[in-house]
Amino acid sequence: MRVLEVRDLKTYFNTDRGVVKAVDGVSFHVEQGELVGLIGESGCGKSVTMLSVMRLIPEPPGKIVQGKIYFDGEDLLSYEPKGEKMCSIRGRSIAMIFQEPMTSLNPVLTIGRQLGEVLEIHAGMTKEEARRRSIELLHMVGLPDAQTRIDDYPHQFSGGMRQRVMIAMAISCSPKIVIADEPTTAVDVTTQAQLLELLLDMVMRTKSSLIIVTHNLGIVARYVQRIYVMYAGRIVESGPSEEVFYRPLHPYTIGLLKSVPRLGETRLKRRLVPIEGLPPDLIDMPPTCAFLERCTLRLQRCKRDPWPELRDLGGGHYAACYIHES
Repeated sequence: MRVLEVRDLKTYFNTDRGVVKAVDGVSFHVEQGELVGLIGESGCGKSVTMLSVMRLIPEPPGKIVQGKIYFDGEDLLSYEPKGEKMCSIRGRSIAMIFQEPMTSLNPVLTIGRQLGEVLEIHAGMTKEEARRRSIELLHMVGLPDAQTRIDDYPHQFSGGMRQRVMIAMAISCSPKIVIADEPTTAVDVTTQAQLLELLLDMVMRTKSSLIIVTHNLGIVARYVQRIYVMYAGRIVESGPSEEVFYRPLHPYTIGLLKSVPRLGETRLKRRLVPIEGLPPDLIDMPPTCAFLERCTLRLQRCKRDPWPELRDLGGGHYAACYIHES
């Protein structure tokens, strides 16, 4: 069953220099209970896409200018961002774990107050019930001495502990979809693995779908079932994770994989190959493929034709590139 479907989403930002086309025609879907990865380098539009789904784009300067966002068959773009209907969906049915927990948690409210507020609003609990449930949630995410720490403030927690609190908050109402936006950015490698295993366990318990937004290819290789690769505001490749990793079809995806070190290979055996150049200016996008200037496989056609559409190249594996057209 499909719980989320985004069609031709365009989110632009008006600036003094011009219009930034942060998301420019993105389409994707998520099935019930599915683990999906959205990958790409910084600035490609991953976070803006997810904020658009949550209807959290600041207006102005941002604006969703086109598209459909269907959640359980209802178009979220038909609701007011701050309206009652959207507020009832946000947090209860679709939850988001933001990149930096220290800026997402309110520094002047205790952890218990912030967790309890979600439960009081979305689950209709009393303050006492919400406190008991908050302590249970903190235990579930492995926070030690939860009965005492629930009355502490965010600054009294480490980065990993704050992220555990964010995970507890996200799964508190058993949402249908959890969006994890760079969930391990602010923590060390050991804590990363612990948090990801915890997050996966939590969504499995609540039977939620999970969207992991990251530039860390190792995370998506281990945890997700299907991958969307973004570049310059568009999806350039998508498919089952094994297909994308073992048979990448878009030059950008190939470049990403070549630039990642692999365990068991010596430095002399395999050198890392960076992607040369820089991403295009989203204010002044080229009329052709946005990856053209950085692509080592470009054809003459790539220099004159517009950015190609995604094509099904078999097995549910899609790519937007002319090198696969006969």
